[in-house]
Amino acid sequence: MIAIDPRRDDDHFHDECGVFGISGHADAASLAALGLHALQHRGQEAAGIVACDGEQFHSHRALGHVGDNFGNEAVIRRLPGSSAVGHVRYATTGDTAMRNVQPLFADFEFGGLAIAHNGNLTNALAIRRQLVRRGCLFQSTTDTEVIVHLIAISLYATVEERMIDALRQVEGAYSLVALSRTAVLAVRDPLGIRPLVLGRMRNGAWMVASETCALDIVGAAFERDVEPGELVVLEGDQLRSIHPFARQPGRFCVFEYVYFARPDSVVEGRDVYEARKRIGRELAREAAVPADLVVPVPDSGVPAALGYAGEAGIPFELGIIRNHYVGRTFIEPTDSIRHLGVRLKHNANRALLEGKRVVLVDDSIVRGTTSTKIVAMVRQAGAAEVHMRISSPPTMNSCYYGIDTPERDKLLAAQNDVAAMAKLIGADSLAFVSIDGLYRAMGETKRDAAKPRFCDACFTGDYPVALTDRGVGREHYALSVMAEES
Repeated sequence: MIAIDPRRDDDHFHDECGVFGISGHADAASLAALGLHALQHRGQEAAGIVACDGEQFHSHRALGHVGDNFGNEAVIRRLPGSSAVGHVRYATTGDTAMRNVQPLFADFEFGGLAIAHNGNLTNALAIRRQLVRRGCLFQSTTDTEVIVHLIAISLYATVEERMIDALRQVEGAYSLVALSRTAVLAVRDPLGIRPLVLGRMRNGAWMVASETCALDIVGAAFERDVEPGELVVLEGDQLRSIHPFARQPGRFCVFEYVYFARPDSVVEGRDVYEARKRIGRELAREAAVPADLVVPVPDSGVPAALGYAGEAGIPFELGIIRNHYVGRTFIEPTDSIRHLGVRLKHNANRALLEGKRVVLVDDSIVRGTTSTKIVAMVRQAGAAEVHMRISSPPTMNSCYYGIDTPERDKLLAAQNDVAAMAKLIGADSLAFVSIDGLYRAMGETKRDAAKPRFCDACFTGDYPVALTDRGVGREHYALSVMAEES
């Protein structure tokens, strides 16, 4: 029997990772585990927590989900201390193995330091090659370890200065949390591509997380976003802010609003759920079609479908039901079973769809494999017409900033126009929200090509950070590293 992981066959983008840090609370590890549980959607391959009691560091890292690894009280008891950092991982660089599970930990001249990273460095391989020539010995294939070695060789005195020195040498997108013996440090890249927020407990303890939903689960109040290029140092109930990088206009990842962030989070001052509904309304204004029902592809298509239905004046119905209990299934990977794979997670509501003109709303089309199966499933349920509406512009470019996307030649929109895509997925019509429509949903008049407000490179090809290692991103980074090690 062979394990088939449905996630690997899922035709969606997958997020990078999630990070969490807390300082000044006796139950730091317990709260970190809860925070990571809220961030589980950002990474399901592995989870880890490192805590510090002021003298010693205590670590637990494992493959699998947060609940499976930190639901045991005995594990939490082995992580004493009033400060902790944690990480949930979806591999964008480096293979899925224990050596790549974060937080990474190293003993430096100044003491121990644990580091967890959300994002992707676009010059990691180039720097790694330089470090290896200097004699640095790498223990993982993740790009995060590049930062560890840059800190190690820095000639500055304090951990803060060494971290700043290291980060000035890297390119890419990152939200990073680190734990020293005395403080939790958190920093965003100068463009603020990846999210990071600050929260505070009633007892004064500070925390930092990828999304506000992680603050909500532990009862912390949201204070503010960590600013692009800002380094915050949390020492007990004290916070210090350092701005080591030149200030520049931010380029936050717009796909966080489309798909990645949890709908109950607030990122960069915008309610994610409402933002997705606004995108749906824009989509209806731009690409309405006569229909009887608006049906979301669950779960990510629900808010946009609600917005579309409200704007178009068409009933919203749950015409596709999702099975939330699909994990790793142990089945023979025959062609017939693979063909039925989409039904492991989705099933059409025949009584609702039969004879109806249906608008299907989803967040994106990547390779087109899932869209093809969903459209076919709705037709088989008796739908008279099936129209596909997508709440993002056509994805024509790969992401190199920490989102797991296929290479460009595997992206359906990069190889076909919209009419051809509609034919390939079997829909009667297909439409995407325009890039200006997406910006309008974010409160902008339109996309300013000279000064775009967001990172939208996956739609426009406008990459805001240099791609030094281009062509070596994601899984190819690990392959290149392992090839050099052999």
